[in-house]
Amino acid sequence: MIASRTESIEKRLTGLRLSGSDIQAAAVISVDGLMIASSLPDDLPQDLVSAMSAAMLALGERIAQELGRGALDQVFIKGDNGYVLMMAVNESAVLTGLVGAEAKLGLALLDMQRTAAGLRENL
Repeated sequence: MIASRTESIEKRLTGLRLSGSDIQAAAVISVDGLMIASSLPDDLPQDLVSAMSAAMLALGERIAQELGRGALDQVFIKGDNGYVLMMAVNESAVLTGLVGAEAKLGLALLDMQRTAAGLRENL
């Protein structure tokens, strides 16, 4: 049962990467920093992605709460080589996507929202 759940999540993540919105990597991570499932390139360590995502999620939640912005929904980081987008799946998991610098962000966010909604069925 667990293997089929993980396979289903990984299938959704692979679909997200192949969606055409320049999402280069995707992962579902627990709020504790544990990798639930991923579709990452071989040169990107899963433990690094999960640890960084959990740290950023915790900081984002604290900032949103302290500054009166309500429940955290998304975290958006822009760097020279692209974006890191994080989106809440539910209260216990986050969807992290690495997106290319030339990506159409609206399309990437829409694809991630659809994927997050589908992932709620599996988590």
